[in-house]
Amino acid sequence: MQRTLLLAKIHNCTLTEANLNYMGSISIDQILLDKSGILPYEQVQVVNITNGERFVTYAIPAIADSGAIELNGAAARLAIKGDRLIIMSYGQLTPEEIPSFSPTVVIVDDKNKLLEVRHYDDLLGKTII
Repeated sequence: MQRTLLLAKIHNCTLTEANLNYMGSISIDQILLDKSGILPYEQVQVVNITNGERFVTYAIPAIADSGAIELNGAAARLAIKGDRLIIMSYGQLTPEEIPSFSPTVVIVDDKNKLLEVRHYDDLLGKTII
């Protein structure tokens, strides 16, 4: 049996644009994708801290070091520029993989610039920096 666990998240980022007339997805600064381990076209869950909306879309890369976090297509109706978001990816792990697994958490400032990358110990809840 496999279990679904958090693989990575970009925590408390700021939406920089909402583009209704663009094919769907969320554009994410390439540096944040790289640091989080979220892949282009990977399914992500987006949680809007500002208004409580939760939805699923897929990630696409934005220009590195641009600070861009942009909702595209229909998802652009679920947030406005300046909203705070959490972007998360999940994966299927076997019971054997779980004890050695640790999710990646990317912390950004209010301009979506990388502040810190954390790895959480899945079983003990300890932060390893």
